[in-house]
Amino acid sequence: MTVPFLDLRRQNEELRGELDAVYARVLDSGVFLGGAEVSAFEEELAAWCGAREAVAVASGTDALELALRAVGVGVEPGDEVITAASTCVPTVAAIVAAGGTPVLADIDPVTYTLDLDSVLEACRPRTRALVPVHLYGQCADLGPLLELARDRGLAVVDDAAQAHGAELGGRRVGGLCDATAFSFYPTKNLGALGDGGAVVTDDAGVAARVRRLRSYGEDERYRSIEFGRNSRLDALQAAVLRLKLPRLEGWNERRRELAAGYGRLLAESELTLPTEAPGTRHAWHLYVVRAREREPLRAALATRGIETLVHYPRALHEHPAYGALARPGLERSEELAREALSLPLYPQLEDDEVDRVCAALDEVLV
Repeated sequence: MTVPFLDLRRQNEELRGELDAVYARVLDSGVFLGGAEVSAFEEELAAWCGAREAVAVASGTDALELALRAVGVGVEPGDEVITAASTCVPTVAAIVAAGGTPVLADIDPVTYTLDLDSVLEACRPRTRALVPVHLYGQCADLGPLLELARDRGLAVVDDAAQAHGAELGGRRVGGLCDATAFSFYPTKNLGALGDGGAVVTDDAGVAARVRRLRSYGEDERYRSIEFGRNSRLDALQAAVLRLKLPRLEGWNERRRELAAGYGRLLAESELTLPTEAPGTRHAWHLYVVRAREREPLRAALATRGIETLVHYPRALHEHPAYGALARPGLERSEELAREALSLPLYPQLEDDEVDRVCAALDEVLV
């Protein structure tokens, strides 16, 4: 019997009756873009994050791009934006789309989030913004990065695509930086039934500009005051996200229980296990271990019916499209790319399935 890496059908079945009611409500409304569902979701998401504003957009990549534009990236040619070398390609794709030039920094060896010393080495006169990534659901150490940004007049836009509900110092991600970009891709802790994203911020000016940029730069209907484009969240996705948002903390708590179970069962293994940094609350979007011989391990687990994935098999500068971003001092990101292995983790995963994953690992690692 297979332990699936992720089975979204389980969550859909859990919510099936309520999802059917959501579909009917939106169909009956006759409003499919914008409108009451989107506005209500924006208000509810901002309140859940403890922030003043949320602006829904078409995807997490769009959220990061438009947030960067809203804080001023791309105004001057050659604006540089520092981000982690260990993240998914959409992070740098959004920086480029915003008119910025990505500059990569290495990661902390324990949290896998931006390393302050590496950021300092990457700072140059044209540095305009920082994009910390809350990788796998672990909140980045924002305090020193925000202090650096204040000292140098930089904007900070955090990539929270994997961090719905992550906390730093008792505060949820969203509203901790100049702007926060969320993704609602179906696999996320808070996932839609398609693409979606949002920018969350305490800055009313940033929120207003993202609202313009997502709709052709319009400040009112048929009056564009700057170059924007179409990046709208549809009403059906907003309604689905409204249904799921009140359940998110419970689902995250279940993720924490499963992560703790992995931690107990694998404590004596040769794997390097993930940890929760002091003063933070991990969202456990992914449970990522490190294995020196990853590919043989994956193959052996697959023969035992255990599905795994790799997040991510290349550091950003190791992609052919982004090879020009390579620079000395990114070794920890490169090492993580060679060793990272994601085990099944989602709220509907059963305890006995975690037991089976760990039993298979015990067999293989002997």
